[in-house]
Amino acid sequence: MMEAVLQTMAGPLTVADWISWFCIGSGVFFAFTGAVAILRLPGVFSRMHGAGMIDTMGLGLILTGLMVQAEEPIVIVKLALILAFVFFTSPTTTFALARAAIHGGVDPAADPTPKADPAPAQPEETDPSRT
Repeated sequence: MMEAVLQTMAGPLTVADWISWFCIGSGVFFAFTGAVAILRLPGVFSRMHGAGMIDTMGLGLILTGLMVQAEEPIVIVKLALILAFVFFTSPTTTFALARAAIHGGVDPAADPTPKADPAPAQPEETDPSRT
């Protein structure tokens, strides 16, 4: 009864298909949001958060969705190994990058928003009739 929720050209979508597409769609959303965060957020540490979001949430959900879609056990094992590798290396890389930024002189407590320069003074207009 729940198997044929939506009829497509390839046949009915199953619950596994719905779960898979939800995971892939959510992963794409997190990857896109993280990419925008890398471009838009001020400061090194804020941008590192965006990069970590791409790795852990974005790629993690996409790989989980692909594992649900896969039919061969070897494909599922390979995707799980890639997922485990990313989950172990991404936080380590982000930590090493943050430590390098601190040792390079970036102050984590500093306000990363750029200060607006005051408006330059307008030169006085000279009236030629006054001279």
